[in-house]
Amino acid sequence: MDPTVNIASASAPPQRIVIATRESRLALWQAEHVRNLLQELYPACKVELLGMTTRGDQILDRPLSKVGGKGLFVKELEAALLDGAADLAVHSMKDVPMQMEPEFSLVAIGPREVPLDALVSGKYASLEDMPPGAVVGTSSLRREAQLHARYPYLAVTPLRGNLDTRLRKLDEGQFDAIILAAAGLKRLGLGTRIRAVLPAEDSLPAAGQGALGIEALASRPDVAAWVAPLNDPATAACVRAERAVSRALAGSCEVPLGAYAEMRAGSLYLRGFVASPDGTRMAHAELSGSAAAPEDLGLQLAAELRRQGAAEILAALGS
Repeated sequence: MDPTVNIASASAPPQRIVIATRESRLALWQAEHVRNLLQELYPACKVELLGMTTRGDQILDRPLSKVGGKGLFVKELEAALLDGAADLAVHSMKDVPMQMEPEFSLVAIGPREVPLDALVSGKYASLEDMPPGAVVGTSSLRREAQLHARYPYLAVTPLRGNLDTRLRKLDEGQFDAIILAAAGLKRLGLGTRIRAVLPAEDSLPAAGQGALGIEALASRPDVAAWVAPLNDPATAACVRAERAVSRALAGSCEVPLGAYAEMRAGSLYLRGFVASPDGTRMAHAELSGSAAAPEDLGLQLAAELRRQGAAEILAALGS
């Protein structure tokens, strides 16, 4: 279960809030979005951004799975929380490690942007249009495995860098198409670059994709109270269920895994998969359950995925 803070009562309105953020254009947009929301809530409060460069931003010549995973995007921000330089940090939820240290807490998860993957290409309107040998760029083992499984004739190549760098590499002709999160493109006003939004049936999203999370020290109930109005209960339930799947199966490891929950008629509908990187072995499962116990539903789905063959796939990956 993600660490949480029990907010017994609202604290006094804040006078100053410092938000730690990565300095990529998308990360700054996200932090500025949260800053604007907080300034609407607390007009007299001074809300500042503390821009930081993380190891995940610095190491661009190797896949994330080879250098420590997406946790590389949050460690420096968490250090700023620990030393008091910042009160909170804003993250893309898909970048937050599934295993959080006890010193930290996810104190709010905001409303979700489109959580699906998007095809970006100057040449092709869909993956089906692409000929054998066409080069698709992605930074994600999850996307890579699903591409291999559905389109084994395409060449899938690692793609690192921030969103603008990835688009530049596509425009330079290094790739025929790239797969990105639709949410980031839409948030930066680049929705026109999307040739196709890939349905979950074709490309199941990562746990937390499209959602923004606010992290603070577990010892700061005052911060938790300040940001509590920014929490979206429906999105939080979906993300908590998805993260429970990933935490139960992969822990802190980088494996080809997707988990996606939706609210349907008051219940959570949760889907997940685990695959080998080459897409030749894949376990799928889906369940519906109460939104009041999202982690329990996530654990049930993880158990079902193991029954469908995920245990053998994970053992082969060394997870």
